Amino acid sequence: MRRTTIWKLRSGLLSATLASTLIAGAAIAETLTPQQQFAYDIYKELVEINTVTATGDTAKAAEAMAARLRAAGFADGDVQVLQPAPRKGNLVVRLRGTGARKPILLLAHIDVVPANRDDWSVDPFKLIEKDGYYYGRGTGDDKFMAAAFVTNMIRYKKEGYKPDRDIILALETDEEILDRDEVGIRWLLKHHRDLINAEFALNEGGGVGLKDGKPIRNSVQTSEKVSVSFLLEVKNKGGHSSLPTRDNAIYRLAEGLVRLSNFKFPMNLNETTRAYFERTAQFEGEQTAADIRAALSDKPDPASLSFVRLAANPVYNAQLRTTCVATMLEGGHAVNALPQLATAKVNCRIMPGEPIEGVKATLEKVFEDDQIKVTQMEQGVLSAPSALHEEIMGAIGKLSKEFWPTAVILPVMSAGATDGSYLRNAGIPTYGHSGLAGDINDIRSHGKDERVAVKSFYEGQEYLYRLVKMLSGGT
Repeated sequence: MRRTTIWKLRSGLLSATLASTLIAGAAIAETLTPQQQFAYDIYKELVEINTVTATGDTAKAAEAMAARLRAAGFADGDVQVLQPAPRKGNLVVRLRGTGARKPILLLAHIDVVPANRDDWSVDPFKLIEKDGYYYGRGTGDDKFMAAAFVTNMIRYKKEGYKPDRDIILALETDEEILDRDEVGIRWLLKHHRDLINAEFALNEGGGVGLKDGKPIRNSVQTSEKVSVSFLLEVKNKGGHSSLPTRDNAIYRLAEGLVRLSNFKFPMNLNETTRAYFERTAQFEGEQTAADIRAALSDKPDPASLSFVRLAANPVYNAQLRTTCVATMLEGGHAVNALPQLATAKVNCRIMPGEPIEGVKATLEKVFEDDQIKVTQMEQGVLSAPSALHEEIMGAIGKLSKEFWPTAVILPVMSAGATDGSYLRNAGIPTYGHSGLAGDINDIRSHGKDERVAVKSFYEGQEYLYRLVKMLSGGT
């Protein structure tokens, strides 16, 4: 039997039944419970299947999870592996309820971003336990949720649980490139909408934030910024480098980019970000809390010192406004020739509701140079925020107090992007909410040595088990 770290529960925090499966408190060496061991085995299998979007095999991962679900008693018709292309697989599973209410959709992606073994301290495609953490590519993004959902679906089945609504699990491919080739969630919506149609969905995007080991927030992602990139081009007749001129393509482009670096889009709060700042002020220091209140006032002064201080925090700045940043730069064709072409790519994260063409026009105005051509590179996925649904937020608030009493329930707008925007556009309100706790100052998704605390893995899996039950009713 494999050994790992288990935590004692704080006295009186949870029921005796939950105490046998939830881990919290002081660390002691002990064997995993059978349920925890089963969750670990599924997690390990998923992490160790290489599902890098461009080169891996999500179909293999989908088939592996399907085999586990069928072995647990799910009928073949309720477990479907759908393969729109070679090595691309989606899994859709249905736990049938009474049908008294519309289904709930549980969404997780099984593709991951690349990981170079030479960059990591461990093998990124092995689940390694070290120093109280599980290391591996995708441990947090998003194979934690995939493993937790599969584990919990099997647990519901074995318990004979009969919810008031069907519970649908969809493990999708190609989320990490926003389903560019339409083989993941967009393909499912287009060709198999009936299989995943639901009243609402739970997805990645909101976790439990720890600060100095203390849970300070439990996030619920209800909206996302729109990611749109622009190509900047400056062309010139060029010439020999021994005869430099004032009209240099690289200089022109660089001067425009410097102007962009000094520019800030106006503040634009919505329901989600306003609630985010109101609740964030509760666990910030006195000065930052005062700055937040100033920004939320009826007539905030963009030039005030408080507003400047608040916007200096990259996380807060991303919640306050649209942002555009240069990410790639190229110019010239020979070391002894004046450049005939200089290009840059600028990635913008646009606030929901702001028109993309307006952002493009703003960039052109900021550059103040008609020789800098601005071309939009992709459409961008616009989606309206999901409403702060009373039933969903109420269940999250009630359960969160049992698991993390000190955490504030925090609606958030993602500055990044998930496939939740496609679901929202399809009329399925989507809430990013994982129950996975992590240090707010140690975010490793997409980076070197991605990891999840052992405690957080089992705690989050139990939290999702109970939350889905609360939202599904039944016996």
